[in-house]
Amino acid sequence: MILVTGGAGFIGSNFVLDWLAQSDEPVINLDALTYAGNLANLASLQGNSRHVFVHGDIGDRTLVDQLLRTHQPRAIVHFAAESHVDRSIHGPGAFMKTNVEGTFNLLEAARAYWGTLQGEAKANFRFHHVSTDEVYGSLKPTDPPFAETNPYEPNSPYSASKAASDHLVRAWHHTYGLPVVTTNCSNNYGPYHFPEKLIPLMIVNALAGKPLPVYGDGQQIRDWLYVKDHCSGIRAVLASGRLGETYNIGGWNEMANIDIVKTVCALLDELRPDPAGPYARLITYVTDRPGHDRRYAIDARKIERELGWRPAETFATGIRKTVQWYLDNAEWVAQVQSGAYKEWVAANYQAR
Repeated sequence: MILVTGGAGFIGSNFVLDWLAQSDEPVINLDALTYAGNLANLASLQGNSRHVFVHGDIGDRTLVDQLLRTHQPRAIVHFAAESHVDRSIHGPGAFMKTNVEGTFNLLEAARAYWGTLQGEAKANFRFHHVSTDEVYGSLKPTDPPFAETNPYEPNSPYSASKAASDHLVRAWHHTYGLPVVTTNCSNNYGPYHFPEKLIPLMIVNALAGKPLPVYGDGQQIRDWLYVKDHCSGIRAVLASGRLGETYNIGGWNEMANIDIVKTVCALLDELRPDPAGPYARLITYVTDRPGHDRRYAIDARKIERELGWRPAETFATGIRKTVQWYLDNAEWVAQVQSGAYKEWVAANYQAR
């Protein structure tokens, strides 16, 4: 059995669904169900005895201790995090509470639990911390991609909070011997992605005939990783990663934001044409966000060299699957676009 934190969020829910599709091993899924956590992501698991959902916060030490004591998981896979840069600019406190204090609490609970284990159970236990490439800062156009040895230079409250959590995980390994592994991923995309992030926001807005807001000149470059490839990378590291090591998981897909938006528009023109004209007519350049990192790129050679992992999807195949998923799941999209979501979009984009 494994314990997954944040397993109702975008990446976490994809991981839980993927895990249970490929393994008989049960999952305890702990999620606080904040705005980005959504039980609808897990609807297909209803009645599945191998999936135990627990509504709760990683900051609740009593609850976490109880779950570890009761279910005796062989691993913790830690996704739970506040993860949106724009939200971290508007309200950094929640990011410090969840990403820093929450991870600290989880590490302490894991350390106490691990201390009770003996023999093979103790030797095989793992704490897998899921992090981001944003901890490394921003790259110049000619810089090589981020390697695991790059210094940390976070530039947003979000990335600073994730960098802090990474350092805590490292310290708990070196000080206490807790058996940890860390993965730092590039930008994920795919099914169940909350439509505040670039790709789902463009799909949802385009279908509604709304402006497609592009920050600044749209030339910010990111490396894009299909979420199911990320899940397979995590499984590889959890199974065979060296203790105390960090593994970067990337998609080998560097693209400028404006090119992403135009690709989404072209796919929608093909799959769901708009009588009013090409979707690209809706592209609207808006004021850039403060401290916007110019380029991220992941060097994923270490995980390939040590564990034999490479992404299965190209961006062309992954983005087509993603757009088709949103077209096929209009009910899910409508459900997540609640009043709170609309208020957030208005607050973030109205004055730009």
